[in-house]
Amino acid sequence: MTISVSVSVPESRMHAVPVPLIAAKAMATINVNGHAGLAHGSLYEACVAMREKVDSFLAEELETPLLRRAQEQVRISVRVVEEALERYRPDEISISYNGGKDCLVMLIVLLACYARRYSPPKSALGANATVPNGPANLPPFPEKLHAVYIVSADPFAEVDDFVESSSADYHLDIARFTLPMKKGLEVFKTENPGIRAIFVGTRRTDPHGEKLKHFDPTDAGWPDFMRIHPVIDWHYTEIWAFTRHLDIPYCSLYDQGYTSLGGRGDTLPNPKLKKQGNVKEFRPAYELVEDDEERLGRFK
Repeated sequence: MTISVSVSVPESRMHAVPVPLIAAKAMATINVNGHAGLAHGSLYEACVAMREKVDSFLAEELETPLLRRAQEQVRISVRVVEEALERYRPDEISISYNGGKDCLVMLIVLLACYARRYSPPKSALGANATVPNGPANLPPFPEKLHAVYIVSADPFAEVDDFVESSSADYHLDIARFTLPMKKGLEVFKTENPGIRAIFVGTRRTDPHGEKLKHFDPTDAGWPDFMRIHPVIDWHYTEIWAFTRHLDIPYCSLYDQGYTSLGGRGDTLPNPKLKKQGNVKEFRPAYELVEDDEERLGRFK
């Protein structure tokens, strides 16, 4: 089995009826990469905020071909997530999350779809309030969003810090394992036997990603999950175009020239981003263009 540490469609599908968005309660903000981020509201509020961002992005008349391609990728990813939410209940779903750029984009899309798919909790509506024009038969809003973080060997402190802070901001119920991938997933499955599907941020250009589909069961001998790949066909530049256009906070290592994150022992800044005349300084990750250069800073 190949499953990304991105913590890491069938054409016939039914689409959930959109739920009118309820204004989220005022939330404090934090600054990451100079961006304002969510801080300690609720899972519902985080989902509403991401839905508003995604809806606004999809409604924009964008000038650049890159952003228009990112729009189309979002539409495809939304359809994949909607199909998954038709197949599985929220308590049967987890997300593989390691704070990397790809799984972060996947998480934003997933949260946005939650705000559309499920009815708002009563705590968000107030006493005796109703959702205007909202369908009465939508499933109740999930109490939690399961996540699994398989920690890289010799992890960067910046990665651990970002996983911790972003998991709190987006209200992930995250399980952290300092184990090899297969063993970590075995323990996660034992502790969470009801989980049937895992959203994974693998992209086509990642190792072993070439032949993956939107839905792929794990290989024989691995814990039994359906792997869901909403961002499998996104390109590197589209990931960054979406992230930066929506002002999504991301791990600070990307501003130091890292383009693919592993552990400290197998990851360096990307040599393609080295500043001219300065052997120690690198341009930010979002200035890289070519997919096949993304992993030049990785030793494996």
